[in-house]
Amino acid sequence: MILIVFIYFINWTIDETFQLRKEEIFMIVEIVNNQQQLEDAYAIRQKVFIEEQQVDVEEEIDEHDKTATHFVLYDNSKPIGAGRFRIVDGVGKVERICVVATDRKAGSGKLIMNEIEKFAQSQGISKVKLNAQKHAIGFYENLGYESISEEFIDAGIPHRTMIKNL
Repeated sequence: MILIVFIYFINWTIDETFQLRKEEIFMIVEIVNNQQQLEDAYAIRQKVFIEEQQVDVEEEIDEHDKTATHFVLYDNSKPIGAGRFRIVDGVGKVERICVVATDRKAGSGKLIMNEIEKFAQSQGISKVKLNAQKHAIGFYENLGYESISEEFIDAGIPHRTMIKNL
């Protein structure tokens, strides 16, 4: 199954000569189906988790990568976000959601999450859960997730488990 979702924006700006310019922005969420897309997903995860958050590579890249369904968000063909999805005991598990720092707060993470949730539903999944980093809990709450655990440490970072009925 190949999923491609196109999101189209027009960004109006005024350049240095005070001319109004139109910049077309295409955002695409794709389910990884080739080696290049998988490498793009890993590159984003490396930037965010390994370089920015100092997570050990052994913790970030794990045995679940081989069986998970991976997603990549492209902005005009440039990879800017990633995530993965697994089914564990009949529940969808959303993992490794990340967006490069320069593209956060622009709805990019929401695009990835929406497509993962749609994919989960297409697989017959009605409930998804994730382990949210403490700083991202508000983001997930805005998407309808609820905390179901106390705070815990994973990869040296405070997290809470969150769940959502689809």
